[in-house]
Order: sequence, then C-alpha cells, then structure tokens
Amino acid sequence: MIFKVIIFLLAFVIATPTVSVASTNVKTLKEQKSQADRQVANTNKKLKAAQREAKKSLSALNEISAEIKTQNRAINKLNNEISRLRREENALTREIELAEKEIKAKKEDYAKSMQSLYRKNSGQDIFIFLFSANSFKQAMRRARYLKEFSAWRKTQALEITEHQQQLEKKREELRALREEKNKIVSQRTNETNKLKTQEQKQKQIVNKAKKNEKALRKELEKQKKQAAELNRKIEQLIAEEARRSSSSSSSTSGAYSGYKMTKDEQKLAANFEQNKGKLPMPLSGKYKIVGHYGTQQHQELKYVQVNNSGIVIKTTPGTSARSVFDGVVTRIFVMPGYNSCVIVRHGNYLTIYSNLKEVYVKTGDKVKTRQAVGKIYSDPEDDNATLLHFQIWKETNKLNPETWLGD
Repeated sequence: MIFKVIIFLLAFVIATPTVSVASTNVKTLKEQKSQADRQVANTNKKLKAAQREAKKSLSALNEISAEIKTQNRAINKLNNEISRLRREENALTREIELAEKEIKAKKEDYAKSMQSLYRKNSGQDIFIFLFSANSFKQAMRRARYLKEFSAWRKTQALEITEHQQQLEKKREELRALREEKNKIVSQRTNETNKLKTQEQKQKQIVNKAKKNEKALRKELEKQKKQAAELNRKIEQLIAEEARRSSSSSSSTSGAYSGYKMTKDEQKLAANFEQNKGKLPMPLSGKYKIVGHYGTQQHQELKYVQVNNSGIVIKTTPGTSARSVFDGVVTRIFVMPGYNSCVIVRHGNYLTIYSNLKEVYVKTGDKVKTRQAVGKIYSDPEDDNATLLHFQIWKETNKLNPETWLGD
C-alpha cells in the first residue's frame, strides 16, 4: 500500500512540469498568432492605403494633364490671334503711311496750282486774264477754264478732306487693333502663368507617384483588366444582338454579318451619322475630358500607358449622364470598376454610358436626345471623383467620341 502511494506521488511530481510547459507553449503560440494577425492586418491596411493613393495619383495626373493640354491649346490659339493682329497692324500702318504721302502730294499740287493762277492774290488778275484774250471765242474758253478750275479746286479740297477723314479712321482702327493685341498678349501672359503653375503641380504629382510606383503599377494593371473585360462584354452583347436580328430576318448565314436594321433604324443611323461633330456632350453642366481616345503614353511616367476605347469625362458630383441622340436602350449591365453601364442603340451605332450609380431607364425604353439615363458614380476613395466613361461604336468598331461631339 505504501509502495503504491510512493509510485503515485512520483508520477504526479514527474507529470506536473510537463503540463506546465505545454500550457506555456500554447500561450506563447497564441500570442505569436495574434501578433502575426495584427501584422497582416496592418500590412493589408498599408496596401489598401497605397492603392488608394495610387488611384488618387492617377486621377490627379489625368486631370492635370488634361488641363495642361487645354492650356497649351488656349495659348496656341492666342499666339495665332496675336500673329494675325500683328499682320493686320503692319498692313494698316503701311496703308496709313501711303495715305499720308498721298494727302501731302495732293496738298502740294493744290498749292502750286493756286499759286500759278493767283500769283498776286488779286481778283484784278482774273479780270485782265479774261479781257486780254485775242478773241471772244478765246475769252469764252478762258472763262470755261476758270469755271472748270474752280470746280476742280472744290473737288480737290473735298478729296483732301475725305482722305484726311479716312486717314483718321485708319488711325482709330490701328489704335483699337493695338489695344486688342495688348489685351490678348496680357491674356497669353496669364494663361502662360497658369500653365507654369499646372506644370509644377504635375511635377509634384509625378514625384509622388514615382515613390509609390509599385502600387501605381498594380492599379494600372487592374484598370487595364477591367477595361478589357468591359470591351469583351460590349462585344459579346453586340454579337448577341446581331445574331438575334439575323435570325429574325431572311438571312440564314451562320457567319457574323452585322446588325440587321429595320427601315426606321436605317433612317435613325443615317441621322446619327449626319450629326457627326454636332452631338451634345453626354452630360450637362461643367466637365473636363481627362481621358482621351486611343493609347496615351505619359512623358514623365514611362510605365503609365492607357488605352481608352472611348473618353473619360470628369464632372461634379450629382451629375447625370444623358443620351447624345434618339435611340433605344438595349442593355443594362454591371461591370467591376465601371458600376452600372447602359447601351443605347441608334440603328447600327451604339453609345455606351459607364460608371453610373443609378440608372433611370430600363431595357427597351426609347430615349430622346439629352434625356438623362442615370446618375454618375462619385468615388469616395478618390475625393468623390465623378467620372463618366463614354464610348461610341459602329457595329464592332470603336470610334473616337471627340470627333462626334460638338461644343
């Protein structure tokens, strides 16, 4: 009995440290796991913050680049206007110089003529001139000459007066022209100063973006994938509509042969085409095109290259997208990065309005020119940037919207 008690005590003493050590190890592991979780959460937080900053940098870069392009266009326009005014100023100056010479010559001729006839400045000379004629016929000729000379004198005096008035008018035109030129030169100076400020802002954004290059590249890659997915979706929907229109027509060909239009749709497409360059903007109010059609390579960030299938228009929060022409809503769908998208068909032309928060229309609705189709999404992670992605397609061909839109 005593032996059993001793054995039990020995076993207890031996086992107790093992349990204590195991408990300590579990506690340490839990603490390590908790610390690792915190580190992962902190890393994820930093990554998300970096991507948000990258997104903001891209938006800011697009906006400031668009402003610089607009500013350069404005300066070029002002330079052309200044050059035109300078040419007009030089031409007008030459005209004034010639007019002054003509008036001077006319005055000199007039003075000489008067001196030759009235050398003594006496009416008696004229009387002697008439009665010293050899015959009555000669006297009549001399009288007629004096009459004609008097008329010529009056005409010359009137001409000199008119030339002087014209000269003064030209001088007034020249003064107004110089004032206009000086005003435009002043405008150009202001625009140039604005451009320098914008270029400085751009430089700051570029420097900031370069420090966050990894996250920026990741955001760009993400945007490219989303854009490619949107294009694939649009192409898929266009192909589906073309197949559906073909099956309802007399065509039995299985190959893609384009969208089969009704007579009304053909007329609509023709009207749409006739309005090229005159279509209204796909939104109302203030706007700025921050993304142009096609591929753009940034001059500072060599890795920043964007290929737009349409244009990106920045506006103010709360703005609605609107149809640029009469048409029919054929598709409404949602895409990652673009939120809700609406396709409006105008015969075999299509306009696409992407990045909508709310949609005001439904599939099958007929819409009129400038009718609102939805509210544009404002991104809270990008300082509420409100961007409308707008595209124009003809069948499966993407078109440059800027050549279709008016002022």
